[in-house]
Amino acid sequence: MAVMVLRDSSFRRFLASDVISGFGVGLATIGANWYVLMETGESRYVGALLAVNVLAGFVASLVSGVITDRFNRKTVIFVVHITRAVFAVALAGLLMAFGFQMFLLYAFAIVNGAGWTIYMAASRSLLQEIVDEAKYVEGNSFLEVSLQVGMFMAGAASGFVYKYWDFAVILSANAAMFVAGAICVRVIKFQSELAESGREPYLTMMREGFRFLRRNAAILVVGIVSIVPLVVTMIFNVVLPVHVSRSLGRDSVVFGLGDMSYGVGGLLAGLLVAGIAARFDSKKLIVAFFVLATTDLVALSFNSEVMGLYLCCLLLGLANSALRILMNSLIMSRVSKEYMGRAMAVWLGISLVCQCVLSLSVSSYLDRLGAGVGFWVMAVMMGVGGCVFIINGRFMARTAATNG
Repeated sequence: MAVMVLRDSSFRRFLASDVISGFGVGLATIGANWYVLMETGESRYVGALLAVNVLAGFVASLVSGVITDRFNRKTVIFVVHITRAVFAVALAGLLMAFGFQMFLLYAFAIVNGAGWTIYMAASRSLLQEIVDEAKYVEGNSFLEVSLQVGMFMAGAASGFVYKYWDFAVILSANAAMFVAGAICVRVIKFQSELAESGREPYLTMMREGFRFLRRNAAILVVGIVSIVPLVVTMIFNVVLPVHVSRSLGRDSVVFGLGDMSYGVGGLLAGLLVAGIAARFDSKKLIVAFFVLATTDLVALSFNSEVMGLYLCCLLLGLANSALRILMNSLIMSRVSKEYMGRAMAVWLGISLVCQCVLSLSVSSYLDRLGAGVGFWVMAVMMGVGGCVFIINGRFMARTAATNG
C-alpha cells in the first residue's frame, strides 16, 4: 500500500477518528444483534431491529446531504459523535435499571441508523476535500483499513464482552469510542473551502442535487451499484447469527470470530487494493470482485464447518471492501465536491430502503428455511450488481466514443 497520503496530518487525524468510532459502532451493532437473538430466541426480531435501523437512516438521508453540503463537514462529524455517545450512556443506564426491553433496542437502532447515515455522507465528503484526486484510491484504502481494523476487533471483542459481561458494558465502551473519535476530529487543522457556501434554502439545494444526478445518469447508476456490497453486508449481519447458532450449533464466540474474519478480509483489501489498482484496470477489478463475492456466498449456503465459515467470511470481506474502495474512488473522481454530500445521501437513501425491505423479507424466511436462503439472496444481488456495472460501463464507453 502506498503511504504518501499519510504525510497529511489532517488525513491521519481523520483516519484515527474513523478507526476508533468504527470500533465502537461494530462493538454495539454486533452485540445488539446477538443480544436480541438470545433474549427473544427469534431471528425475526433481529430483522426488525435492522429494519428500524435502516428506516431511521433513510429519514436521516433526507436531510444529511444538505447538512453535509451546507455546513462544515468536520463540525457535522463532531456533533454526531458526541450525540451518539450521550445516548449510548443513557441507554446503558436504562438497561441496567430495567433489564431487556425491546423498545429500548429499537431506540438504539433509531439513533444508530440516523447517526450512521449522517456520518457516512459527511465523512466521505470530508475525505474528498482533504485528499488530492490522485490519492483517492490510497485514501479510500486506508479508510477501509481503519474501518475493518475497528470492525474485526469489535467482532472478536463483542462476543467475549457479551459472554462474560453484558450489553450495557458494550454500550459504555461504545460511548467512550465516540468521545475519543470526536476529539480526533476536533483537532483536525483543516479549513473547508465549502464551509461558508451553500446557504440556499433546503429545498433549493435538494433540487439542485437531484438535477445534478439527472444530468449524469451513468454516474447515478454507478452510485446505485456501489451500494450493493453495503446492502449485502447489512443482510449478512442478520443471516450470520442464525447460521452460527442454528446451522453450526455454536455460541457467541464463534459468531464474533466469524464477524472478525470478515473484518480481516476487509483489512487485506485495504492493504492490497491500492497496489493492485495501480497495475490493473479498476473497472475489470470491480467485475472480478463481484464474481468472487457471488461465488463465495453460494459456497456459504452449503457450508457446515466452522473453518469454512471463517474462510468464506474472510473472502466476502475482501471482495466487499475492495468493491467499496474502487467504486468510492470512481465516484469521487466523477462527482464535484459541491454535490458530493447530496449525491451520497441519495445513494444511502436507496441503500437503506433496500436494506429495510430485504432484511424483513429475508428474516421472515430464516426461521422456516434456514440461513441458506439468505446467502442465496445475497449471491443473486451481487451477481446482478456485477452485470449492471458491465452494461453501464459499455454504455458510458459508447457515449464517450459518440461524443468524441
